[in-house]
Amino acid sequence: MTKSLVTGGSGFIGRHLVEALSAHGDSVRIFDQAIPAASAGSAEFVQGSILDRASLIAALKGVNCVYHLAGIAHLWCRQVGDFDSVNRVGTETLLSAAAETGVARVVHCSTEAVLLPPQRSAEPIDETVSLQLSDMAGPYTRSKFAAEQAALTAARSGQPVVVVNPTLPIGSGDYNLTPPTAMLARLLGGQLSVSMDCVLNLADVRDMAKGFIRAAEHGRVGERYILGGTNMSMRDLHALLQRLSGKRPARFWIPSLPALAAGAACEWVANTVTHKMPAATIEGVQLALRSRPIDTSKARNELGTSVRPIEQSLAESVEWIAAKAKIASRAN
Repeated sequence: MTKSLVTGGSGFIGRHLVEALSAHGDSVRIFDQAIPAASAGSAEFVQGSILDRASLIAALKGVNCVYHLAGIAHLWCRQVGDFDSVNRVGTETLLSAAAETGVARVVHCSTEAVLLPPQRSAEPIDETVSLQLSDMAGPYTRSKFAAEQAALTAARSGQPVVVVNPTLPIGSGDYNLTPPTAMLARLLGGQLSVSMDCVLNLADVRDMAKGFIRAAEHGRVGERYILGGTNMSMRDLHALLQRLSGKRPARFWIPSLPALAAGAACEWVANTVTHKMPAATIEGVQLALRSRPIDTSKARNELGTSVRPIEQSLAESVEWIAAKAKIASRAN
């Protein structure tokens, strides 16, 4: 039986990956600072920080495969330096610990955001895109780019590392409100009266979880694989959300310069007044401005990944967000 460790196993993708691994027959151990949900079932839980090498060494004992998902998945945090310390340094710490303990396979979770060139285009991008740190849109993507480079460097040095680049995961159970779910919640709740037209690649979080397992089993060392689904314009997403929920999302479309100004204003308020997650960030707007379709054929062809219809996944997201909002309103 394969013994798998999932760092960040209490997060959105991580929780679904733990469930998929258990269904796959693996013995699963979660390494996270947050206590996992009840759905983790029989999975073992080890509480610890990704920056604590000694705790990682202990958690990796007897592990055959480690899925490294721990990190900051949001586009804003109170201390901007945390992006680099958690995402980059945390990855370097994990890779070092995995090498010391002789783990047979490391699957590193990156993001499609590090693949988006500064220039917007209608041409699809795939894993062959080659960018530099200076091309990144902001502190989150810089930290994730540096982490991915550390993983690829380790693979070139002989460590059995495969990189996956998930696009935007959707589905039920995103209690941490990662950016895709937070966007849907604001649109459905009428909290965003304006929106930017851009291209999104959306996929069901359960299909992404299965893609991680396929990468561990069939991925080539030193390669990266985009785990994604359906390319959809923001306007088409609005139309689909209205059909699914009966609610009309944002009513106005905002051009790039006002959007950047709004992102800067939201960040300023978050940094100086509320100290809470802002509705928009400069980096988020920058990523929207460089959005383009994404080609996921490499993962389909080499890993055998597949995705369910996006309408089904969005319907489940809408239902979960509505139920969560109803519970919150009753509590208030």
